[in-house]
Amino acid sequence: MAGTIGGRLEDRVAVVTGGGQGVGRGIVRRFAREGATILLAQRNAEQGEEVVAELRAEFGVKAVYLKTDVTVREQVDAMVAAAVAQFGAIDILVNNAGGSFPKRLENHTDADMAQGMDLNFWSTFWAMRTAFPHMKARQWGRIINLGSLNGVNAHMFTAQYNISKEAVRALTRTAAVEWGPHGITSNVICPAVNSPAGDIYYAANPEMLEAIKLQIPRGKLGEAEADVGGVAAFLASDDAAHVNGTTQFVDGGSHVNGVVWRPEVED
Repeated sequence: MAGTIGGRLEDRVAVVTGGGQGVGRGIVRRFAREGATILLAQRNAEQGEEVVAELRAEFGVKAVYLKTDVTVREQVDAMVAAAVAQFGAIDILVNNAGGSFPKRLENHTDADMAQGMDLNFWSTFWAMRTAFPHMKARQWGRIINLGSLNGVNAHMFTAQYNISKEAVRALTRTAAVEWGPHGITSNVICPAVNSPAGDIYYAANPEMLEAIKLQIPRGKLGEAEADVGGVAAFLASDDAAHVNGTTQFVDGGSHVNGVVWRPEVED
């Protein structure tokens, strides 16, 4: 058993959506290292069950998986209720589940835009709204929403993702202002790290990866657990009590001047 490394999140209950792979998995692993109790919510049951078993075995923490489709409001509400019923609280909420697809702006349909808003924006809003009264009652809460450099830098051919993720940033800043007096902080992380989906894309487009790395001041993509997980653990802790309404760019500096992003799309 690896045990905890700092224990900053002991006695804290964290709900993380999409925690079965990529950035989400990196965050739940780092939270577990810090002693958090974790409810991992996502659609893929095989991934979810595998990761919570991993957390229990490696770190000795309480961890459960709940099958959840974040595009269904009732399931998001049930996710928060499950954490409170099983563990007595929801202290930390990480809205990580999301996704995009490449398509030219003029070819986006209303349904495409609605899908992006459901997955990336509405799911985040529903979870925040449902968690708020529980956090308010305890006068303590940490909301961490995953944004995207696609939106910040207006990357080509991902309009629905860009727009919905920027809506999440506006939502987060508004919550920071309105909910800050209740001891609840709300912050955004915009990562640029390795991920399973990215690995597949870059394997087919190695020249894109090399072009991107040349434009990242650090010279490489980050790692989900070491880089994003570390920042998320800080934001979730008492150490970040005065950090509110910010966007944390965990990207090696690539947000400063942006990077080339030109995926192949159909006309």
